[in-house]
Amino acid sequence: MERLAADGVDLGRAERAFADPRIPSFDGLFFSIDPAERRSLYGGVLRSRSIAQARACAVEYAPAFAAAERATGVPAELVASILHIETRCGRNTGNSIVLYGLARLAMANEPENLAANLERRAPKVGVAEPGVADRVRARALVLDGLFYPEVRAVFTLAETWRVDPLALRGSPSGAFGYGQFLPTSYLRFGTDGNGDGKVDLYSIEDAAASTAAYLASYGWEGELTRSARRQVIWHYNRSDAYIDAVLALSDKLHGSVRRVYAETPAPVAPTTAGSVPAQAGQ
Repeated sequence: MERLAADGVDLGRAERAFADPRIPSFDGLFFSIDPAERRSLYGGVLRSRSIAQARACAVEYAPAFAAAERATGVPAELVASILHIETRCGRNTGNSIVLYGLARLAMANEPENLAANLERRAPKVGVAEPGVADRVRARALVLDGLFYPEVRAVFTLAETWRVDPLALRGSPSGAFGYGQFLPTSYLRFGTDGNGDGKVDLYSIEDAAASTAAYLASYGWEGELTRSARRQVIWHYNRSDAYIDAVLALSDKLHGSVRRVYAETPAPVAPTTAGSVPAQAGQ
């Protein structure tokens, strides 16, 4: 809270948010020093039912995906694949309090938490080996650097939208919307895909436009090599298993939906992030 106040957040507002009974007390965070997603997490993506669901989403919302492609050059089937993998095309966006999930991760480098992680990896003598200790400290700094700005961004969004900071709901790790954006990604890449004057990541048009804008900002242009595609998607999720799943599903969707995209209307001119999304205002 002191750090947020130093960064311009009203201290009273921060105190009220973290004193709210909906926010559990911080009870520690044990973190991995070698984070890697298991491939089994995406084992169901290429099953026939999953592919059929992804295809149905891609076809039903073809105008939104086609508009995003025309505006950015990012293939429509790739964006559709990401939204399917992230939330099953918006069917499972999560109901966890985003602020809590982000704040918990941002506490990785808090002195007592860091000490607990060092102790956990210590042999019987009670002191972690120097190389291991350095990796623990380095990982704690990475988590701090990744997630504290997201906590700060929650308060920025709440102030902009005039809502309670606890109103934003999403995954336990603090991502929200159909594309599971972190708050800073919303601020940077949120795009109004349907021309209604606001950016709502619970709208398929805005979610598709924003996801495409995100990928385009990291270098997606023209016909990329497979390796270059992997490098761009890595910025969305730094997981080889995730990247493999996205590209494989995109390949499955390409042939059957390309014709549909080609026949859809021209896109609405997009605008950048602004008004409160429907979910946060509920």
